[in-house]
Amino acid sequence: MRISLRALGMLFVMLVFAGCSATKPIVLSEWRSPAYPAGAFKRIMVGGLGGETSIRRNFEDEFVLQLRASGVDAVPSYSVIPDEEKIDEARLKKAAQEARADALLFARLVQTEHKTEYGPGYFPYTSLGIFGSSSASSWYGLSWYGLGGAPSVYHYNEYISETTFYDLNKNDVVWTGTIKTTERENVRSAIKSYVETVIKKLQERNLLGQSF
Repeated sequence: MRISLRALGMLFVMLVFAGCSATKPIVLSEWRSPAYPAGAFKRIMVGGLGGETSIRRNFEDEFVLQLRASGVDAVPSYSVIPDEEKIDEARLKKAAQEARADALLFARLVQTEHKTEYGPGYFPYTSLGIFGSSSASSWYGLSWYGLGGAPSVYHYNEYISETTFYDLNKNDVVWTGTIKTTERENVRSAIKSYVETVIKKLQERNLLGQSF
């Protein structure tokens, strides 16, 4: 099989830009209080500060789903706080206490940055051929061709958010993480990926105990 260097270069560019659209959340920084033993919390309320009502509900539902799958009891804040009511940190703490939770997990958006990315200005065309007059002299050829043109431009948003894990009984921060996410067309997929990232970090820090 003969593949030109130009073809390999084009394939590499395609993979790079395909990978950018599926970037997973990145934990930029995190902090864990050394004062807490492993698995110290049994019931967690989840809350989202700001955003549309539907997104807030999906966000909280995904956290509850994954926490319960990890063996931890969890409850969404919207089950206590009406959608039309203003939500802030103080209201979330009060709601968590009303729900008899011993911890609160909430996220807030810190920064939004608009990004522009330039892609290749061609669309790949692939062909596979068999050359030669007989089977003994045949060889296979695989080639890529690009249609020239202006480079594509991709605009998207990059978000920096802060997630905090809070001890309601001691009124103290247990864990906090700053996370960078890239805007996606599929909101549910983005929420699921974000929640998976946070849950994984909490598990690595031994902060999630088995409650059922």
